[in-house]
Amino acid sequence: MIDRIKKFQRTSKSDYKFTLLIPTWNNVDYLKLCVDSIRKNSFYEVQIIVIVNEGTDGTLDWVSGQEELDYIYSEKNIGICFALNISRSLVKSEYIVYVNDDMYLLPNWDLELDKEISRIGTKSFMLSSTMIEPYDTGNKSVVVKNYGTNLENFNEALLLKEYGGLTMHDWSGSSWPPNVVHLDNWDLVGGLSIEFSPGMGSDPDFAKKLYEAGVRHFKGVGTSLAYHFGSKSTKRISTNNGRDMFLHKWGVAQSTFNKKCLKRGEPFGGEVEMPTMSLWERLATKIKIIVSYLK
Repeated sequence: MIDRIKKFQRTSKSDYKFTLLIPTWNNVDYLKLCVDSIRKNSFYEVQIIVIVNEGTDGTLDWVSGQEELDYIYSEKNIGICFALNISRSLVKSEYIVYVNDDMYLLPNWDLELDKEISRIGTKSFMLSSTMIEPYDTGNKSVVVKNYGTNLENFNEALLLKEYGGLTMHDWSGSSWPPNVVHLDNWDLVGGLSIEFSPGMGSDPDFAKKLYEAGVRHFKGVGTSLAYHFGSKSTKRISTNNGRDMFLHKWGVAQSTFNKKCLKRGEPFGGEVEMPTMSLWERLATKIKIIVSYLK
């Protein structure tokens, strides 16, 4: 695999505030909008690394023509886990930000994250921006407001006019993009786990690895916003069963970790801890594991 992956480091600076990793798979028009939003709406100068999977829809040509973008090219789709991990060698800042290519980052998204990092005062955290999505899926950490379900009906002007009124309380349970961790913590846990390729379940698994490494500050920042069109790439691939993989690896259900430890979506209440499981909960988990193996 590695012989088919090429890396292109074109930036010369070394003092970026954040490095953004954007995996993309034949999704050039959404990628263009995503990169444009970063260029227009970032408070700081940030490094952007695009991971081009296949790129046969014009993505490779477009990215290679953007001189300020560092990029990685794989002639075959290597999925999220391999894509983010191979990007590590190009990173030129202290902080890695993972962004989906179907996201539009809103003004000062990075400034609000930086303010929170300064308040924390350590490297031991995982932060997420807050997503605005057009559909209500029951996700308590998302602002629901429809500014478009695709590029054709996206109302950028209205979103930029109204986003200031869409901030929400800070919430617990950061794990999904846009998210940010310190480079040292990324290295400490080895990035994303490739057994979750092409990527389903890799977000909570990464959070669990950070938890095992001693991170307890998992916070969604309500004033750092990103519009998310939603799963424009994952709907096109055969996905792995991330829930069962998480269960087998950690001996606890992904939903249990999210709800009882990370307390995802609840108002932020400080550092998290995994509660001691009752006898019944431990038994129920063992039954889930057995059932998952019988599928």
